[in-house]
Amino acid sequence: MSYGQFCPISKALDVLGERWTLLIVRELLLGATRFNELQRGLSLISPSILTKRLNDLDTAGIILRKKIPGQKGHEYQLTARGRELMPVIEALGVWGMRWARSNMLDTELDIELLMLYLERSIQRDKLPSGETVVRFQFTNLDNYRDWWLIVKPDHTDICLKDPGRDVDVYFTVDLRTMVELWMGDCSYKSAINDGRLKLVGHTALTRSVTDWLALASFAHVRSAVEIG
Repeated sequence: MSYGQFCPISKALDVLGERWTLLIVRELLLGATRFNELQRGLSLISPSILTKRLNDLDTAGIILRKKIPGQKGHEYQLTARGRELMPVIEALGVWGMRWARSNMLDTELDIELLMLYLERSIQRDKLPSGETVVRFQFTNLDNYRDWWLIVKPDHTDICLKDPGRDVDVYFTVDLRTMVELWMGDCSYKSAINDGRLKLVGHTALTRSVTDWLALASFAHVRSAVEIG
């Protein structure tokens, strides 16, 4: 439904103001191209709503939907006008880090989203050649307690079942602490000293963890509560 105003902000919100729309754009900017990849980053969205939002974005010329040759389904790519939303998403992220994250609820600690982001944060060029296996064990979870990242030269696989590989680095940590580490809310040193994190493995990898496992792109932004 249109806001019925000529203001460019209201006209932009006519296209982007529906629930989930900007988060779909976020996932596309982060590299998702297929329906199931978008669902991974938006675990609470229903397939019908995701389909509708993608159709709306296609109609608005923000994404291009292309049939996958020889397969069912489509790939979704941002157009030039869609890619121009990058600074909008970045500005929202900075504002959110500064003003909207002072009270992070347990219900907002999404393990699947965290692992997707950790998978995306791997810096392969900072790891030894060949394969590196990283295991995460979340001490406060009953379901989805154990995860493995298998880092290969050209991609990273994520597993919920033991892949039977030798592990190079073990993280034993609770979910909130791992989110805080990735978001830059606490340091690895302090989490280890406090007993909230056990980091075990090859010394060269445990000492350089923030080199090969990058922090969130907004980790440098301090919250207003911290500043105050």
